[in-house]
Amino acid sequence: MLRWIAAALLALSPTLAPTFARADDAWPNRPITILGGFPNGAGTDIYARKLAEPLSRALGQPVVVDNRTGAGGNIASDAVAKARPDGYLFLLGTAGTHAINSGLYRNLPFDALRDVTHVILLGDVPNVLLVSPEKRPQYRSCQDLLAAARARPGALNYSSTGNGASTHLAAAQFAAATGIDLTHVPYRGQPGAMSALLAGDVDLFFNQSGPSIGPVQQGQVRALGTSTLAPLPALPGVPTIAEACNLPGFETSTWYGLFAPPGLPPTIQARMSTEIARIIATPDFRQWLVDSQGISPPADLTPEGFRRIHERDIARWGEIIRRSGASVD
Repeated sequence: MLRWIAAALLALSPTLAPTFARADDAWPNRPITILGGFPNGAGTDIYARKLAEPLSRALGQPVVVDNRTGAGGNIASDAVAKARPDGYLFLLGTAGTHAINSGLYRNLPFDALRDVTHVILLGDVPNVLLVSPEKRPQYRSCQDLLAAARARPGALNYSSTGNGASTHLAAAQFAAATGIDLTHVPYRGQPGAMSALLAGDVDLFFNQSGPSIGPVQQGQVRALGTSTLAPLPALPGVPTIAEACNLPGFETSTWYGLFAPPGLPPTIQARMSTEIARIIATPDFRQWLVDSQGISPPADLTPEGFRRIHERDIARWGEIIRRSGASVD
């Protein structure tokens, strides 16, 4: 009997093996969703929608972008952390959602490092110091802004895309570096924070580069400096904050990255990472990143490289948070 069972299994094994292979090869066979934690029009939303079209062509399935906002991106992050790792739900996360929030929130419902599968780093994202030329015409340079802030400590305020967002911490770093006192006014996402600046409800806004470049080029806002060590090609004539504000070495930037739920099969992780790396490497997409969004394509597009950056930035942003005194109200 045992010999008969062994013989039967041996005879079946060639049939079973292709069945398992076909199951692996079938991915994807239905639409894929990229979840974001910030509203339509935010930098993450802009990137996800730009990526979705070529990624859909590469995978042969629709790629849908869906945003679940709230709690500094934690709602979307938690949803992905607890989702099935079947390759049909991904998260376009940021250094804010997966490095900064680790230091700001005491009781996150997920572990920012362990409860993810790293797929690919999507780019380094700087901030731009913005003012309204209509509502604050007196701020023509960073030195003008600093003089006003020092003359009236605590009177000037700034908008952000939410407590703990990179737009919040960039301004907190700036205030700490210059020794000025600014009042933080958080909003739910980039559109609200930008609207507050245009309406004159706040004095300044450290916005991410992607949603900033268009309004700067159209004259809606004035860029006083970029948070990079070298000027951005997308904003010719705009100095760095280090230069404009006499803060040698000042730099603050974040990143976008694609995560999946923990336990994603390595074959799907590798396929997704490879396809996106190919898209980022195309001249048209790289030009869009650099010239239209001010985003630097990452040097290392492997999942392992992404994980190393993520681990490093959890420690780095934790130290920045401690030094700046930033907190979630």
